[in-house]
Amino acid sequence: MHTTNRHGEDRTAAADAGPAWYEDESLWADFAPVMFSAERAASAAALVREAALLDFPPSARILDLCCGPGLFVAPLAARGHRVTGVDLSRDMLERARAACDLAGVEARLVRADMLRFAEPGDYDVVLSLFTSFGYFTSAEDNLRVLRNAWHSLAPGGRLLVDVMGKEVLAGWIGRPQAVDLPDGGCVVQRDTVLDSWRRLRTDWTLVRGGTARTVSIHAHLYSAAELHDLFRTAGFEDVQCFGDFDGAPYDQHAHRLVVSGRRP
Repeated sequence: MHTTNRHGEDRTAAADAGPAWYEDESLWADFAPVMFSAERAASAAALVREAALLDFPPSARILDLCCGPGLFVAPLAARGHRVTGVDLSRDMLERARAACDLAGVEARLVRADMLRFAEPGDYDVVLSLFTSFGYFTSAEDNLRVLRNAWHSLAPGGRLLVDVMGKEVLAGWIGRPQAVDLPDGGCVVQRDTVLDSWRRLRTDWTLVRGGTARTVSIHAHLYSAAELHDLFRTAGFEDVQCFGDFDGAPYDQHAHRLVVSGRRP
């Protein structure tokens, strides 16, 4: 039997293992308190206020891919930008709407797959932040996301992708990390490098009320050179790599890998 999955990729019935990890609504709902904590929301709002790479012209048209619970959508809208947030998760979009309502701002929120979403020429800026890029098993699919962003940008528009670069990850990956939850539960995070530093698996274990649940998140790992070249392959020019949102160089002091590219 020969079928296609929800992204239009060919696959055999034997290889059909069910929905991808990011399609699991319960994952986002159960682990949201850790993935999208109040501290992280405050950090995102501070970045929008202060970071050089997030300082956009007034009333910029901004697309936030994999916007999650609106950590960047709400503060960007509060600065007067015209913001569209796209996510596949209904739960995340509901949280994003609540965040916008709480902030008293308007934003367009769309449930869509970033592998397919494109609105040609409609945006001045496209964002993919907090390691929301590299979700797909196929390298060609991850490239397609960049090409979709290219098409969604107006000429001269910019794409900004923020991930945990290989070089940064190598400097701190190690023992599992544990985070206590307000309800008395605990989440343990363990990272495992796979395929000769091509992919990363992050296992999250939620312990609550005498029960435990583990989910695994998979993503491609990119070095600065690899992601730079992927931007160029997708058609971007003026590609630059930074070590943080303040525009610091990507060097041994970097905290993140932030790559910026311009559509000609």
